[in-house]
Amino acid sequence: MEDASKPNKIKTIRPETLEFIILYNQLRGKAFNNNTELAESLGFNSASSITEIIKSRQNIDPEKLKIFKDKYSDILGIKKSTDKTVSAMTEEGIPMYDIIATASGVEVYNDINDSRPVGRMNFPGIEECDFALPVWGHSMYPYLENGCWVALKIISDRKILPGEVYYIEWGDYRMYKRLLASDNPEEVIAHSDNVTEMIGNRLKYAPFPIRIDEIKKLCLVKDIHKKHNH
Repeated sequence: MEDASKPNKIKTIRPETLEFIILYNQLRGKAFNNNTELAESLGFNSASSITEIIKSRQNIDPEKLKIFKDKYSDILGIKKSTDKTVSAMTEEGIPMYDIIATASGVEVYNDINDSRPVGRMNFPGIEECDFALPVWGHSMYPYLENGCWVALKIISDRKILPGEVYYIEWGDYRMYKRLLASDNPEEVIAHSDNVTEMIGNRLKYAPFPIRIDEIKKLCLVKDIHKKHNH
């Protein structure tokens, strides 16, 4: 019964919504100062409509996205929206997979191979990255915030730079962790940056060892697209 109900809880975020969120963060403070100002210019009833899109990933009306891009086309450096323009933008950048944690507070994610891209991420500095994933949970806070998107580079040779943050697939687990050197050369220590949350007198996100040869996928975190608080 529980397994059958899970798909209904997964919200599909359309590509135009992800594009709006990326452009919103690029333009906030430049083209508009706050959500009230933007809501008025796009014809929304209130600023809360913008907040719902940015913070809760409420899907945007495609026509509103078109108005948004047309209004700020000069700042964005794009021509007025046409079918060709939209098509070209969706083909550029790295694919974004909106894989969801299987349980609240547990860092186990749906398999990326079972997912289809929900959009593409495209901004300077991520050209060498392979794909982007969201962050769910709080174990890597404040470095990675719940809800932000991360551009990842696949490390095929499995060479680990101690101290860097990686997305790893290990056993049945998929998670973000800062990998530290271990006294055992065949292992690394999976460290969580959040060292403030406790259960009793123990860390909620305690470090633990992982055998390097058991890591099935190793991806270096190259760029973080953090969501803004409003």
